[in-house]
Amino acid sequence: MLKYLLLGSGYAFAATIQPGPLQAFLVSRVAATGWRRTLPACLSPLLSDGPIAVVALLLLGQLPPAAQNVLQSAGGLLLVYLGWAAFRQWRSPAEPGSRGSGPRTFLQAALVNLLNPNPYLGWAFVLGPAVHTAWAEHAGYAVALIAAFYGTMVVMLAGFILLVGTARFLGSRSQRALVGVSAVVLAGLGIYLLASAVWQ
Repeated sequence: MLKYLLLGSGYAFAATIQPGPLQAFLVSRVAATGWRRTLPACLSPLLSDGPIAVVALLLLGQLPPAAQNVLQSAGGLLLVYLGWAAFRQWRSPAEPGSRGSGPRTFLQAALVNLLNPNPYLGWAFVLGPAVHTAWAEHAGYAVALIAAFYGTMVVMLAGFILLVGTARFLGSRSQRALVGVSAVVLAGLGIYLLASAVWQ
């Protein structure tokens, strides 16, 4: 079970600290309304990811094991690529861009995440195949993986909101360090998924 807990929490950690639409939304809402009113938005992935997860798992369940291995390998390659992109960002950090205004409600936060391509890619190529593999071993392992992923994501998003709200924005050194850690985690998870698909 430990490997599934590490996979779920590690992927959530790396996904959460990468800049994206949801993070931009959270920054804009903290700036507009404060961290207390923005904090419930950390739960928005629990609402938006549900339909994506159900569709991904139903479709993956119709595929033969060989096709699932191919998808898992594609997920590993995707994570390695994202790790490489994060490493390049770590080496040459971009100047912070302007922050636009964002949605105002929890449901709109969920809509931002629903329209974000990252959950679809994550469930199709990483979480979906991993959940199927875990379920084949034991149903509890699949539940543990999903719980570790969303538990870590909610905690990380809440921490991000608090950091932005109480300390304004992270300094450039802290941001760069987080990007570096993200690059290592993403690449490590990608290599693990590739190795698992090959040796399965």
